[in-house]
Amino acid sequence: MKNKLLNAQVTAAVQAAALRKRLNGVHEEIRTRGDRGDGPIPFVIIVVASIVGALLVAGGLAALYAKANGKLGDIDLGG
Repeated sequence: MKNKLLNAQVTAAVQAAALRKRLNGVHEEIRTRGDRGDGPIPFVIIVVASIVGALLVAGGLAALYAKANGKLGDIDLGG
């Protein structure tokens, strides 16, 4: 039991050190490159609009399928 707990603690410490190193590298890169200019608000607007569009298309297809559900059995696909 002690060995597993010690392994978990060492793994957590190593992961925390790796994360700290990566974050420091990212902060340094941001300082050298500067701001890219793209903000989070336009990104959120684009993502929400994409999701709403996909839901509208899926809802329209579902409504069409429900409307034509009884009529689809009579179609001959030539098979």
